[in-house]
Amino acid sequence: MKETSPPELLGANHIDPAMRERILRAVGQDSQERALRDELKQHPDNVDAAIHLAKALLAQERPHEALQVLDNVLVAVPGNLRALNAKGVVLDVEGRHDAAQALYRQALESEPGNQMLHHNLNLSLAFDRKPERNALAQSR
Repeated sequence: MKETSPPELLGANHIDPAMRERILRAVGQDSQERALRDELKQHPDNVDAAIHLAKALLAQERPHEALQVLDNVLVAVPGNLRALNAKGVVLDVEGRHDAAQALYRQALESEPGNQMLHHNLNLSLAFDRKPERNALAQSR
């Protein structure tokens, strides 16, 4: 019996390069997610890790998990402006503009001159405008 080498067995020579790239990217995302989750277990107040993980989850269309990550970091560091802003962004992506705007306004109370928060609040307000409201306003 002849032993088949692993690359031949898997047909690695015949995998489309684009598919290989997608597989490697997915494996990299999984390991990055694991590393960020491990970091947050050790340091639940690590806002950078929480935001990076939330972005990764959002990119994978997992906004509920992103919100959980941000809620957990906000328990560890209540009122953190970056975490509040990130949670507002996730809520906006979900279409929950009223909740997002409340977070931006809460954060602006402690730092009224923060341009990032003003910008995201204005974007949220623009996203929140529904065609029906605009039609009503124009008819008045």
